[in-house]
Amino acid sequence: MLARAVLPKRSGSLAAAFLRTSTATILPPKQLQGQSRTLQFGSYRQSTVFYRAMSTALKPEERAGTFTPAAPGTTTQEKEELRDGARSIIHFKLSPNRHALNVPKLDPKEKVWENPTHHSVWTKEEVENVEVTHLPPADWTSRVAYTIAQTLRFSFDVLAGFKFRKATEDMYLNRMVFLETVAGIPGMAAGMIRHLNSLRRMQRDHGWIHTLLEEAENERMHLLTFMRLKRPGPFFRAAVLVVQGVFFNVFFLSYLINPKICHRLVGHIEEEAVRTYTHIIEEMDAGQLPLFNHVIPPPIAVSYWKLAPDATFRDLLLAIRKDEATHREVNHTFANLKENDDNPFLAEEEYRAKITTMGQPTPVADKKA
Repeated sequence: MLARAVLPKRSGSLAAAFLRTSTATILPPKQLQGQSRTLQFGSYRQSTVFYRAMSTALKPEERAGTFTPAAPGTTTQEKEELRDGARSIIHFKLSPNRHALNVPKLDPKEKVWENPTHHSVWTKEEVENVEVTHLPPADWTSRVAYTIAQTLRFSFDVLAGFKFRKATEDMYLNRMVFLETVAGIPGMAAGMIRHLNSLRRMQRDHGWIHTLLEEAENERMHLLTFMRLKRPGPFFRAAVLVVQGVFFNVFFLSYLINPKICHRLVGHIEEEAVRTYTHIIEEMDAGQLPLFNHVIPPPIAVSYWKLAPDATFRDLLLAIRKDEATHREVNHTFANLKENDDNPFLAEEEYRAKITTMGQPTPVADKKA
């Protein structure tokens, strides 16, 4: 397929030029849009099924539907016993997706992969109603976390050139790809530490591990989606290697010392992510990022978020922004909990009650990304 490379003009930052020269933006030309849409979305012309966000909280009748039917003649009591015995493995059967080997190929040359793990699929109302919020620091741990988050954002904006010139489509794609390579680290590091703690202490984890690993996997899918629009060069990959190595080890050691600060830090970082995606969407609506109007969500994104056949890049960003808003709530909530408290996100009703009692972040006016 033909494609054209879109590169920004000369940047006021050496780091921005470094990122710009090490990547190439692939955007399909206008004359191929109709063909690309038919090719990529042909097998998805069906009604979209939305699943509840807090997926591990199933009603009894929903839970019963995930098990193998009992043999003929089995009594009601025996059926209930079968269900109770199988609940320990229900988390392996929650995914609405088909097995990766059974995913139909839209194009023999296109490697289309459908994520077999469970994840949230949002409704149109949910993705449209995301608010830019901020939870004011209430204690010294919150102040430390907020200061670190603001320092990281300011440093990246300076190094990537966002403080010296108006951002272009290519600069935003660089930003999204680079930051998503780091965003998947906290959930994996925290989940791994809690997993090892559970094994070493021979005690249950109270449900935190599943949510943390789901967050890490979700961030990784953000990266894989944007990778269909960017082709990082060797210098870009080297920068990712260095940043990942440093950030993972620092976060891992910090989580061992004070998990509360780490969760609060991630919560504030996700606040900034929501603000950034909101700013990008607003600039698209204002016609300031015209090249994004010609970008079609890749098949991996359509499959993962169950996007509509005629979905646009804006629809994709709305879904990703909702993911980030959920991570914001999760980490702020975890920062308020004790280490041995039950994970409130295992049940939607418990989650709503927990958020109500702890207080929601207050909406704030959007600032420039």
